[in-house]
Amino acid sequence: MKHPRHELDDLFGHPVRFSIVAMLAAASKIEFSFVRDQLEISDSMLSKQVSALEQAGYVRVDKGFIGKRARTWLSITRAGRSTFERHLAALRRIAGGAESVLTTN
Repeated sequence: MKHPRHELDDLFGHPVRFSIVAMLAAASKIEFSFVRDQLEISDSMLSKQVSALEQAGYVRVDKGFIGKRARTWLSITRAGRSTFERHLAALRRIAGGAESVLTTN
């Protein structure tokens, strides 16, 4: 039997990247500044973490304008969503296994 930790994605081990993907999984797309403000991080931190997720194919970055103001929107890709769901399922199995060990002792 394979331990569920093998289903975890290393990129999601970083709390900011995990938080970004969790937010994006709940919406079709979210403005960069909203994600930044909700996660209470700097523009540079968000940009760095989004770049890592984008390189992995988990996040899509779209740039555009509203009036004369530049805007950046983030969205989760299909690959990002399936990897995140697999990651969450593995976390649940790990936590459930630990819980069952604690309650049987």
